[in-house]
Parts: sequence; C-alpha cells; structure tokens
Amino acid sequence: MRLKFIKPMEPELVETPPQGDEWLHEIKFDGYRTQIMKDENGIRLFTKNGYDWTGRYIELAGEAEAIEAESFIIDGETITVNEAGLSDFQALQSAVTRREPSRDLYLVAFDLLHLNGHDLRNMPVEDRREILQELIPAVGRIQVSKALPGTGDAVYHLVDRAGLEGMVSKRKDSVYRSGPTMNWRKIKCYAEKEMDI
Repeated sequence: MRLKFIKPMEPELVETPPQGDEWLHEIKFDGYRTQIMKDENGIRLFTKNGYDWTGRYIELAGEAEAIEAESFIIDGETITVNEAGLSDFQALQSAVTRREPSRDLYLVAFDLLHLNGHDLRNMPVEDRREILQELIPAVGRIQVSKALPGTGDAVYHLVDRAGLEGMVSKRKDSVYRSGPTMNWRKIKCYAEKEMDI
C-alpha cells in the first residue's frame, strides 16, 4: 500500500497555556517539522510542505529502518542540539545545507498518523501517542516527545526557566486534522533581553 504525504496539523499561537486537565503539554522544539513515511517504497522523509528531504536526512532514514512495522507515518520535528543539550535552529540550518549528510540530526516524534495499513487520525492524540511510544525504540536518534506532568502554567514555568523555546499543549481527545487548529496550541517563552541605556 502506497502512502501519501499528509499536510501537518498546526498549533495556533496563543499567549498563555490552556487551563484544565484535558490537555497534555510537551516541549516545543526549534527545528523542521518532518514526516517519516514507510511503505512498499521504503523510507521517505518530508518537510512540512511535502518536499522529499530523505537525502538530507539520510542518517534519520537509516534509524527509521529499525522501527518494526510494515508501514507508518510519523509526525515530528528534526532538530540538532548544542553543547547545552538545547535544540539549535542555526546549527540545524547549516547541518541541512552541507554537502555531506549531517550526523548531528535527531528527530523528536510526537504523533503517529498511520500504522500497518490503519489510518489512526480519528483516534484521540493520547491514544496515538501511546502506540507511538510502543513503536519507537528507547535509544537512538529518533525519540518520542514526552508529555510533561503538571498544569499548563507549571509546565510553562519549567520550560521558560530551562531556556527553551516554548511548549505545545494538545487536547487529549483531539483527532488529527491538517491545517491550523485551536485543539493544539503553542505558547512561546520570551527571553527578556537586557538593554544598555
């Protein structure tokens, strides 16, 4: 069965994290949205606009081979990390434009849209993530994005203190629909820059 690229579901940018326990919260990584697909044509990796970047992500394609499934579509973010262990967008841009394949790439997987001939997009995100967790080995360059415990405010405080870019909150029962949605929300952390006056 040949799979087709699925336009990503995109969180809306909001000022404050949603309240209530019907949300799950994860770190927003600073990278390139990436879809990994496996079908009878092998492994392919696509950008958020559907461009085939398998050649640029050759190391990740190799890792994806190890995922034990006949076919799948995984949604995630390709990142590269700096010495502090934080995702580094500038380093990612130069890694991707280099002639030789980069060995510094990681993929943080956060959703599973298709598995072994089954379209999972009508399942709640909470359930899709559970299956994703089972699917991806705990070691390697492809990692599952962890949902962080606590309220939206507590997670935001933690993410902000850690110097991270922000967070994404998802309604636990949200199904996967391409395009912008308020069922997924991103909240950015703004670093206060000190000004010399």
